[in-house]
Amino acid sequence: MATTCTQARTALERFPAGAPRGSWPAEEYAAAQRAQGTNAQVVMDLTSDQFLVVTETTQ
Repeated sequence: MATTCTQARTALERFPAGAPRGSWPAEEYAAAQRAQGTNAQVVMDLTSDQFLVVTETTQ
């Protein structure tokens, strides 16, 4: 008997893609989350033109 584990992503925070030059708020937020033990990654949502800080969740 095999078990199946589905992984989904949970968006922790959204940031507009138009941040000022040299400003990386999504990366800074993700780094802070990782420092607290959350495996946070930054991905780009092309549809909404936003950076999403996401973590994988097991369902």
